[in-house]
Parts: sequence; structure tokens; C-alpha cells
Amino acid sequence: CVYAGSDCCELCDFFKALGRVKQIHDDVKILLRTNQQRAGLEIMEQMALLQETSYERLYRWTQNECRTLTQESCDISPVLAQAMEALQDRPVLYKYTLDEFGTARRSAVVRGFIDALTRGGLGGTPRPIEMHSHDPLRYVGDMLAWLHQATASEKEHLEAILKLVTIEGVEENIQEVVGHITEGVCRPLKVRIEQVIVAEPGAVLLYKISNLLKFYHHTISAIVGNSAATLLTTIEEMHLLSKKIFFNSLSLHASKLMDKVELPPPDLGPSSALNQTLNLLREVLASHDSSVVPLDARQADFVQVLSCVLDPLLQMCTMSASNLGTADMATFMVNSLYMMKTTLALFEFTDKRLEMLQFQIEAHLDTLINEQASYVLTRAGLSYIYNSVQQHKPEQGPLSNLPSLDSMSLKVAMAQFDRYLSAPDSLLMSQLNFLLSATVKEQIIKQSTELVCRAYSEIYAAVMDPSNKYKDPETILHRSPHQVQALLS
Repeated sequence: CVYAGSDCCELCDFFKALGRVKQIHDDVKILLRTNQQRAGLEIMEQMALLQETSYERLYRWTQNECRTLTQESCDISPVLAQAMEALQDRPVLYKYTLDEFGTARRSAVVRGFIDALTRGGLGGTPRPIEMHSHDPLRYVGDMLAWLHQATASEKEHLEAILKLVTIEGVEENIQEVVGHITEGVCRPLKVRIEQVIVAEPGAVLLYKISNLLKFYHHTISAIVGNSAATLLTTIEEMHLLSKKIFFNSLSLHASKLMDKVELPPPDLGPSSALNQTLNLLREVLASHDSSVVPLDARQADFVQVLSCVLDPLLQMCTMSASNLGTADMATFMVNSLYMMKTTLALFEFTDKRLEMLQFQIEAHLDTLINEQASYVLTRAGLSYIYNSVQQHKPEQGPLSNLPSLDSMSLKVAMAQFDRYLSAPDSLLMSQLNFLLSATVKEQIIKQSTELVCRAYSEIYAAVMDPSNKYKDPETILHRSPHQVQALLS
């Protein structure tokens, strides 16, 4: 017989005897095909009775053995694996034994999890997980890491106890029992993670926790498939909750931006609200870049994060600049958009947003280029002349006959223009000195200078045109457009 106190030799003898009984039971079928049918039936009946008694005793022993496996770490003995191999011939007893094993291990895992939370390891190392509850990310991470390790260990225990079993469906048996074992920790896990999330530790931490939950969902399911269904469902629910509250937090931040729109600062740089929001976005995107969740999930999150933050930011900047003059507004918007662009350029999945920001920057740059060119033409004495040339029609008669366009007036204007040519940098709008990007400033100066050269070329062509009847036009405009361009470049 086999009981918990039997030594190894007795167990080995038992399995040999059981195997011999099975062999006799199978061999006696040959007698049934001979004249010895009565003897064969008697032997078969006797062997069947011995088998059932043996399986019942083996089941009781195995059941008792499983009930002792309630320590956090358990060693599966080869004899227990051998017992499960034998019991596979009796599906009902095999199933009951697995249930008994699952119940014992479920209690061990729940107790181990509570101990890890409240008591820590032997001698206080590692320290209790709840001692880190003030650090939400570490607290959640330590709980999930413990469960990840425990789930992998329980799967290994089941593989060890069923390693000799050859019937179909062993993998399904493992998955079912792992699911039952890990189900017990779901409630204490959920309660603690919910407490962390609803306390709203801030958008960045919420996002990191959301990514952490997604990572462990992915990692645990890679080890045990969907066997730990209830545990994986709990982790997924917490992931969705943290993600929902994260986006609520971002939306609340964005709505506050619109509640009290700041006036642009005197230097037309980004407002403090813009800087604070971009710092928040930078932290979120940095944690997003370092997250180990699948690429497609990260990209979907990213699009949602950018929409939630950037769209209100752009609206806030537009409202903030609405009462400024044309050049001031364009400078403020270029600076604000430039800050957004340099923030996003450090991260992945930003190409579409960067294109959109660049398009908006270029629209405001066009404004500044035209404003700078107009500023130069006005102060260099060419604005009135250039406008008159553009609007002049042949039926108005020669240009030289129009007010303030006679030779003497043009010579006075050209003297003023010469002073500009000798020191082009003296005629820069003050707003250009507020631009954060030196490259953008150079671009504006270069393209506005091209507009000034183009305007001079049109004036030059009009003055040199005989139909406008300027006497000795070379003495009025003594520099060719090419010479002016060379001086300004």
C-alpha cells in the first residue's frame, strides 16, 4: 500500500506491482481467445479489482502529497510525477488530483503575495513591498514583478508534476490550473493598484504606470498564454483605468490653458504656460520612448497624446497673440511653434506633427519676411516710389510727371537708400532680435533682402524706361540691380 509515511523503496515496489497487474490484465485477454476462457475471465476480474484498489490508494496518497505543497516554494518529487503518470489512466482521479494541487498552490501564492506585501522576505530582505507605497511606480512595479515570477514558477511546478503524462491535453491542463492558482491574487492586486491610480499621482506617473501594466500583461501572457485569464484581465482593466485617468489629466491641463490665456511676454518668447506644458509633454514622450510595449500600441498612444496636448496649445498661442500687431504676432507664433517643433523632434512618431508645425512656421515667416522688406523700403526711402511704380498705368502719362516722382525727389530717395546699402544691418526690425532661432532670423533677412532687391529692380526698370521721360536716368540711379544685390549679399 502507499501512504504518506511510506519510504521510497515501498513506492517503487508499488509502481512495479501496479505495472505488473496492468500487464497481466492485458496479457490475459489472450486466454479469452482459447479454451481457457473461464480461467481468463477469473484472472481478469481479479486483476481489475486489484487495479481499482491500487488506483484508489494511489489517489489518496497523491492527494495527501498535494495538500502538503503549501509553501511558497515547493519541490516536486519524481515519485509525485510518477503517480500522475499512473493516474492518467483514470481521468476522473487525475482531474481531482490536479484540482487538489491547484487549490494548495493557490493558497500558497495568495499567502506568499500578502507576505511579500506586508512582511517581506526572510530576515526582512527584500523589504515589504508596501513600504514603497509612497513611490507609485516602484510599488506597482514590485507587485507585478512578484506576480510575474510567481506565475512562471507555478507553470514550472505543473510542468514538473505532469512531465511523464502522455495523454492529450496536458498543455490545456497546465493552463487551466495556472489560471486557477493565479486567480486568488487578483483582488488584493486590483485593490492596491486602483488606490494608486485614483489618487492621481500626476500625468507622467500615470502614463508610466499604464505602460508598466501593458508591459507585464504582454510579458505574463508570453509565458503562460491566456491561461492566467483572470489575472491578465485584471492587469488589462488596471491598464485601461490608468490610461483613462492619464488622458483625463491631460485634458484637464489643456482646458486650464484655455481658461486663462496669458498675454505674450515682452520679448515675444514662449509663455510660461507653453513652457510648462511642453515640459510635461517632454516627460510623457520620454517615458513613452523608453516603454517596452509593442510598437503599434505605442504609436496609437502617441497620436492620442499629441492631439490631447498640441491642439489646445496651438489654440492658446493663437488666442494669446490675437491682440498683437502683425510683426509681433508673427514673431510670437514663430517662437512658440519653434519650441513645439524642437520638443517633438527628439521623439519617434512625430513626422506628421513636425510637418504641420513647419507649415505653420513658414506661413508666419512669410509675414515676417514681407514686414522686414516693407520696413527697409519705408526707411530707405523707396516705399512710396515702389508702390507708385507698381500702380502706374500708361494712361497716367510719364512717371516723372507724377507727384514726388520727379528726378530731384528720386535722387534724394536714392541718397537715403545708399545709406542703407552701406549698413544694411542698421535697418532690422526689433522683433527679429527676439527670434529664438538664429537660422530663422538669417532666413528672414536673406529673403527680405531678396524682396528689396526685386523692388529696386522694378524701380530701376521704370526709371530707365524712355516712356517715363527721366532725363539722364543714369545720374538718378547710378547703381544697377546687380550691383545692389552684390552689396546686400
